[in-house]
Amino acid sequence: MDRETGITQNLGLARACANRFRGRGIEYDDLYQAACVGLVQAVDRFDESRGLRFSTYAVPVILGEVRRLFREGGAVKVSRGLRDLSRKAAAESKAYAQKYGRMPTVTELAQRLGVDAETAAQALGAAQAPISLTAEDDSGNAMDIPDDAKEEELTDVLSLRQAIGKLEAQDRKLLYFRYFQSETQTQTAAKLGMTQVQVSRREKKLMTTLRQALG
Repeated sequence: MDRETGITQNLGLARACANRFRGRGIEYDDLYQAACVGLVQAVDRFDESRGLRFSTYAVPVILGEVRRLFREGGAVKVSRGLRDLSRKAAAESKAYAQKYGRMPTVTELAQRLGVDAETAAQALGAAQAPISLTAEDDSGNAMDIPDDAKEEELTDVLSLRQAIGKLEAQDRKLLYFRYFQSETQTQTAAKLGMTQVQVSRREKKLMTTLRQALG
């Protein structure tokens, strides 16, 4: 796993860790910035040869950086600057995508912003809307992964959050109806405009995908 890929693909993990500390006296932007710092440290120190899943190693490192923020008793001083940079990152990313037909990598964005890759990664994450980990039915009911897991279970919970967040909206809805509303495959098919066979096949593929993501 190269540095750039490790950072960009796991910004959602940093966001999820920061979310664990919402409402405890420090602004979310500061929590998220600290989490991003921890993420970069985890990427730089991660040793694939140990056979660990990245999230297993990264979550304690990220949480440690966020907790350090509380121990120091203050907010990250450059958070306002990061918010300004995030707006520039969003504009630059949009312009780049319009010109090249794809979003810029962290390195490319860093060059356009005139900052280092670590700062660009933080700005990129702050500029993005939070990845939706929910699916809604016609009544507005939402699927979400419970956030009250014990500390030792946090890694798997966050990994599952991240994996579900990467799914297409239709797939998240399918999981919502099947596993959070206990709908049958036939009922789910009717709500999604699919056949029961299509739901069955897609569900099997999704379960395989999630199992692989969780190692």
